[in-house]
Amino acid sequence: MEVDEEEPLLVSSRRTGGLRTLPSIIVNESLERLASSGLSSNMTRYLTGDYGMSATAASYVLSLWSAASNFTPVIAAFLADSYVGRYPMIGFGSIICFFGMLVLWLTAAVPGARNFVVLYTSLALMSIGAGGVRSSSMAFGADQLRKGGRSLESYVAWYFVSVTASVLVGMSVVVYIQDNMGWTVGFGIPVVLMFLSAVSFYLSSPFYVKEKPSPSLIAGLLQVAVASYKKRGLRFSSMEFDNNNVMYHNPPGSTHLIPTHRLRFLNRACIIRNPGTEVSVEGKASDPWSLCSVEQVEGVKALIRIIPIWSSGIILAVATTPNAFQYLQVASMDRHITSNFQVPAGSFATFTMIFITIWVPLYDRLLIPLASKIAGKPVRLNVKLKMGVGIVFMCLSSAVAGVVESRRRALAIEQGFSDDPQAVVTMSAFWTLFTQMLGGLAEAFNVIGQNEFYLSELPTAMSSIATTLGGLNMFIGNLVASFILKSVDDLTKGGGKESWVSTNLNKGHFDYYNWLVCILNILNLIYFLVCSKGYGPCKGEDDYKDDVSCGHEFN
Repeated sequence: MEVDEEEPLLVSSRRTGGLRTLPSIIVNESLERLASSGLSSNMTRYLTGDYGMSATAASYVLSLWSAASNFTPVIAAFLADSYVGRYPMIGFGSIICFFGMLVLWLTAAVPGARNFVVLYTSLALMSIGAGGVRSSSMAFGADQLRKGGRSLESYVAWYFVSVTASVLVGMSVVVYIQDNMGWTVGFGIPVVLMFLSAVSFYLSSPFYVKEKPSPSLIAGLLQVAVASYKKRGLRFSSMEFDNNNVMYHNPPGSTHLIPTHRLRFLNRACIIRNPGTEVSVEGKASDPWSLCSVEQVEGVKALIRIIPIWSSGIILAVATTPNAFQYLQVASMDRHITSNFQVPAGSFATFTMIFITIWVPLYDRLLIPLASKIAGKPVRLNVKLKMGVGIVFMCLSSAVAGVVESRRRALAIEQGFSDDPQAVVTMSAFWTLFTQMLGGLAEAFNVIGQNEFYLSELPTAMSSIATTLGGLNMFIGNLVASFILKSVDDLTKGGGKESWVSTNLNKGHFDYYNWLVCILNILNLIYFLVCSKGYGPCKGEDDYKDDVSCGHEFN
């Protein structure tokens, strides 16, 4: 990773943390992702073949498994930040995930274990384990660094590319082994990988920085809302009060002394009206549901303020949600590299990940250092600019996808394939790589920017929650994508017309669907720009100011 001299990752005087701990943390989740993707990518064939499920039933089971694996990290993040701690949560998740994969392997290796109870138990264990690992790994790595800035930017980028590369290997190498060596070997490899993942994580245990959880985190969020409501009648006049004579609650060890001016209506929660009765001798609030600390209030403000920008990631997640029509499109095009070899249609989905794994190291190790050398000072894109650039690339990706499909469909009709969706048109499938490349750049900029944004803007005590917000976007985005797809199907097939998203792409209009997604992305870009302007500068930017409320009236 690229490291600034001003922001060292490893300091000799520190006995814990630093660069030496990051490989074990990154390897832990990378191996978990490699193992999980190696199982999920080929699970449809296993369920329909060995378990005799219908394609619809298998899709339903896998959809529930995917949704659970995307949602459990959110729950685990709250538990890690509030009660358990990140280190125990990752360790717990690694072990549970290992046992889940071991149980799944038994369904292939032991004939008597091939029943639905054992199958569903394995899927449930893997979802719970994935929640433990994915909820805290990135945040735990960030705990090992002294501060943010370039160090955090480089760490998040390499974390993202490592996980992406692992998924790529899982979807290709592990799936190939399953297809050619059988399920016993194919499911056994993820078990071994998950075991190595847990071992690699625990081997570095003495060197980790292990932040303690904040037991009052979840309750604290509610307490601020309740205390603010209780004091809703409290009003100030700037003529009578200012920050020098208003008393704010700062228990021992607090880092915030005065609340910021943003969302100032919440500042009521930390104002002391009667010091003798509201604050104990130890400096703690007598009733935490009536008086909160400035630190609590600022944490709630930070969480509320990022919600608009966070929500802009939902439409981007919609655009990146895979669907069967992308496979059908590629399958109906010429996929030959040579006269004797053609790329499998299912493998085209990996090109996006290939572009990501190439671009991120190129950006981090070549472009940024080169730009810094030319400018004569450290150069880096701020996190909101990264997110915006990502949305722009996604707009271009959707537009190009529409153009490519429009040309493919026209060729299919011209060549007489209107009623033959299985026919292959004389158009190279590699035209879709432009869409894949732009989509990969969109994910690289936006997803990495999102994670940096959440980690830098939210309090350290919420780091696990911060790193799962992107996954929550994906969870909601997948649901929204399904809703949009079904709505388009229902609205466009009326009156005897062929649906835009018909299984027969030559009669449907999948190009119109792509342009619809493009329009949604353009609207999302406008929404993001409005939210970004309203948010103001992020921490670490030159024009960032930690504004404090200066006696203005509370409304």
